[in-house]
Amino acid sequence: MKAPEIRELSVKDLSDRIEAEKANLLRLKMNHAISPLDDLSQIKKARRTIARMLTILSETKAKQNL
Repeated sequence: MKAPEIRELSVKDLSDRIEAEKANLLRLKMNHAISPLDDLSQIKKARRTIARMLTILSETKAKQNL
């Protein structure tokens, strides 16, 4: 998910999406521990998506507090 798409989400939707992505990352890690994933970059992409979402969530909350 790209930054412009994330910025369009409301704070509530963004928080829900972050939780879903964290669950997805956990599932990917567990699957990789059991048997190797075909595409290890999925874990990297999931981590970066979560970080991007958390950054935009922080920016949004900071703007609302001004």
